[in-house]
Amino acid sequence: MAFWTDSAMAPKRNFRFKVQFSNSDFSSAADLGNSTELYFAKTVTKPSFAMGGTEHAYLNHTFKFPGRITWSDVTITMVDPGGAQGVGYVLASMLNKAGYVLPASNVYNTISKETAIASIGGSNSVVITQMDAAGNAVEQWTLYNAFIADTSFGSLDYGSEDLTEYSITIKYDWAQLTTDNGAVDFTTAAS
Repeated sequence: MAFWTDSAMAPKRNFRFKVQFSNSDFSSAADLGNSTELYFAKTVTKPSFAMGGTEHAYLNHTFKFPGRITWSDVTITMVDPGGAQGVGYVLASMLNKAGYVLPASNVYNTISKETAIASIGGSNSVVITQMDAAGNAVEQWTLYNAFIADTSFGSLDYGSEDLTEYSITIKYDWAQLTTDNGAVDFTTAAS
């Protein structure tokens, strides 16, 4: 039965979501206390993947074989809620915690995967949750080994009254999906 003819059906809605970081810097920036929920997240792209492949030509035929899975980047756009330390400060601090230092400092640190992951809170620190009308999770994505790969501190415009927006692009090794039916078990091959 179609969802538009059955009032008990509840299709997923794009505006019912939350993004959580286990990095406490975001919590202090937005005066959230111990909460990790980014209530100032405006948009987020959900995880997606692409399967590579290769072809083998034989006479007049081409046969295709599946290859590796590559998870696509996730982008989060957020507004700055203000507070003692704004989102810009937190993002710059995360870059510093990842290992970046200015060239003029004569310190020769470089960013490692370990420090980049730790700068946002750890190996499974980013969670994207889609909710129903009652606020219950209907779909949850946990990003593993995530780190910030790109940051935009927004733009300013005298002709605009919009809130200041920041965007970050997150790279990660894989994502785990949990739904009403539980987590998809990728530890063994499905039969």
